[in-house]
Amino acid sequence: MNEPIEIRIPEFIRNGLILWVIIAIAVISGAITSTYTVQAESQGVVLRFGKYLKTVEPGLRFKAPYGVDKVYVLPVRRQLKQEFGFATLGASNNNQFSEPRTRTREKSMVTGDLNAAEVEWIVQYRISDPRLYLFNVLDPEGTLRYVSESVMRTVVGDRTVDEVITIGRQEIEEEARDRLESLVNKYELGIGIDQIQLQNVNPPPPVQASFNEVNQAQQERERMINEANGEYNQEVPRSRGVADQKIQASEGYALKRVNESLGDVASFKSMLAEYKKAPEITRTRLYLESMKEVMPKMGKKIILDEDASQILPLLQLNDSGKGALTR
Repeated sequence: MNEPIEIRIPEFIRNGLILWVIIAIAVISGAITSTYTVQAESQGVVLRFGKYLKTVEPGLRFKAPYGVDKVYVLPVRRQLKQEFGFATLGASNNNQFSEPRTRTREKSMVTGDLNAAEVEWIVQYRISDPRLYLFNVLDPEGTLRYVSESVMRTVVGDRTVDEVITIGRQEIEEEARDRLESLVNKYELGIGIDQIQLQNVNPPPPVQASFNEVNQAQQERERMINEANGEYNQEVPRSRGVADQKIQASEGYALKRVNESLGDVASFKSMLAEYKKAPEITRTRLYLESMKEVMPKMGKKIILDEDASQILPLLQLNDSGKGALTR
């Protein structure tokens, strides 16, 4: 049988190879740990031996390897949100919503008129200062949740249940945003508040049916008032138009009668002047003119003298086609 051939590597070669392997590993790991990438919507906060060094913009960056520099990448240009009283499934932010038991507590509130209401809302925010966000407060997003809940309870507690559920939603959103932004700046969380949106605002389930009936009654009342106002706006202008038309017609008729009266007066005065000059002639002329106007309206009349004894005067000699007698 053939015996295996043992090849012995000199000790110095073996030690040198291990050294080169160690050097290669060190170089590769140094190259890997000295580069990093900051995404387009983010900024990188660089720490050196745990102390803040600088904030870098997006792109391929270099740092001291082997853990000398540590980088936190924060999405400063992305709008983040926190949900209160409800939860949207599939959220990537762990602080976007709370546990189910906590949600029930968050949305249960008391209004200024001592009524209960369930208020769900969203806080939309951005990381405005990465350095403050990382190092000034231990849990900035958790602090934001507590502060937001406190602010919303304060704002809701200053209003009636009708304002919270119906007409006062926009005012509540604006006031809550201003108060939350003021407190966030005061606590130096490194967060900027973009918007607060109220979602579902309802009375508690045991009284929700009664509250809906009240709302329906109020809506019906508003509808009837609007219909009445519509009819009023339709009828009143039309009545005013008819009244104006009649007034203008009356004024025109009055003006006509006045002008006619003035004309009659002027005619009478001129006639009186002529009468004073020749009374008999004027009297006769007036009589004849009056008879001229009156006689055609009387129809055909036959006036006989008491001495008439023949039938000839009774014939209609002026009617060419008629020979009948007129009695």
